[in-house]
Amino acid sequence: MNVPRGRLVHSRIVDDPGTVLRSALDRSLTGYAVVEPQDALLFDDGARGVVTFEDGVPVLVYDATTDRGGPDALADLAGPGPYSVELYELPAEDLAAAHDTPALRVPPDMPAERLAGDATLADRTREAAPDSRLADDEPTGSAVEAFLADEAKIEAIRAQARDEAQRRAEEWGLTGALVDDSAGASAQADADDGDSPTDADGGDCTAHPPDGTAATSDVD
Repeated sequence: MNVPRGRLVHSRIVDDPGTVLRSALDRSLTGYAVVEPQDALLFDDGARGVVTFEDGVPVLVYDATTDRGGPDALADLAGPGPYSVELYELPAEDLAAAHDTPALRVPPDMPAERLAGDATLADRTREAAPDSRLADDEPTGSAVEAFLADEAKIEAIRAQARDEAQRRAEEWGLTGALVDDSAGASAQADADDGDSPTDADGGDCTAHPPDGTAATSDVD
């Protein structure tokens, strides 16, 4: 999947992958997020996922490592934190071709439910989604079956994720960078709009394409 480079909004290390979903929804962002679980972050191995958004609502999910899309890619991304997350703005016309790929699409609320485990965020996302998305993006066939087959694994991973995240963060000296957004993540996303040192509103940046390659950001 090829998507043009967007404008970097923020880049950070988080414990909760729902952070980037909340931020996109709060901003009504059209663009994409690059999400890398701890295996990719610490060991240069594992999933490197892309979630695209239209007006803050997720449209498709793609794992550049496995070349899987849709619900299958969400299963790949469900792992212990911490996560590296990067959020980019991109015009809707630059995402049109990718969004016209049914195999990559997911129901609007599925990332919130399956990746973040946040029922409240899933409800908010459904409310923000247009009626056409709720009707058109119901998962069917082998993609849903494959995802459900992984559900037990996902639940087991989620149960151990917080302890594992803390242990890895301490081991790799990431404790100071780790953001635990389990309470009040939306408020932090709003506060970041103008003064976060990782926001790119006032500086130049080079965003990597969503194929897992590195991105650099020079911010004034």
